[in-house]
Amino acid sequence: MELGFIILTILGLTLFEIITSIDNAVINAEVLSTMGKKARRFFLFWGILLAVFIVRGLLPLLIVFASNPSLGIIGALTATFSGDPKIHEAIEASSPILLVGGGIFMVFLFFNWLFLETKNYGLRGEKFFNEQGAWFFAIVSILLSVIVWFALQENPIMAFGAVLGSTAFFIIHGFRQYAEQQEKRLMSGGMSDASKIAYLEVLDSTFSIDGVVGAFAFTLSVPIILIGNGIGAVVLRQLTVSNIERIKKYKYLKNGAMYSILFLGIIMILDSFGYRIPPYVSPIIAFGTVGYFFYKSRIELKDIEATLTPSKL
Repeated sequence: MELGFIILTILGLTLFEIITSIDNAVINAEVLSTMGKKARRFFLFWGILLAVFIVRGLLPLLIVFASNPSLGIIGALTATFSGDPKIHEAIEASSPILLVGGGIFMVFLFFNWLFLETKNYGLRGEKFFNEQGAWFFAIVSILLSVIVWFALQENPIMAFGAVLGSTAFFIIHGFRQYAEQQEKRLMSGGMSDASKIAYLEVLDSTFSIDGVVGAFAFTLSVPIILIGNGIGAVVLRQLTVSNIERIKKYKYLKNGAMYSILFLGIIMILDSFGYRIPPYVSPIIAFGTVGYFFYKSRIELKDIEATLTPSKL
């Protein structure tokens, strides 16, 4: 791999990890505000170790290992940098299964946001889709059926990978819905600090899956994924305790994250069917999409501040 491509990929992974976990950071900040200083320090220190080295460290490794069990754990970690052609052939042969499952997960995630989640409308048409929430299940079911049909022509195991991707989405979505209900109890003071820490760690684990799965749209290299996602997780923890209120003012950042998820999911599905997308496309899309919605948020924020300033004089 060229050094420039590695750096671009790591930067793209870092940005993607940060932007897809902003909701997580907001929830963390809100719950931490109800906890004692000792509990907050414990979570911010040990939480980083758990989030970076265990969840975001083990998950991509286990995904590659599950797709290539013959490589072993160490082989899955070092496979991308190995010069053995057999290892490269094994990864190439199994990558469609991983990519189609991850792509389905990402696309479902986008449609769930588009149809069902409360949002700030950043583009024309988002309000219309948000009012057609009942169509979400029909759309994703039809989409899954079509992709599975074409995958069966390629490889039955690949079709199974697509089904696994949809299964993973609905399981994780269920956990998140439960977490939203628990948050109300947390904010009302009905749980101990220890219970709140445990809740935040579980919630962080579910949010980390988005970033880890999407990372395979950038690269199949586990070490590069570990570096990019790890940096993103550390930056996110710092935002949690410093500028989270400022970040929340940029109200279209979530839109940027979700459209990035859609584009990266499509890239993964296309790659799984043999349409080779140049590796630099994914980080460019992430920067371009997030950059557009950041700019849109910034312009609106400036307009709001400009209208408020005269009233204070």
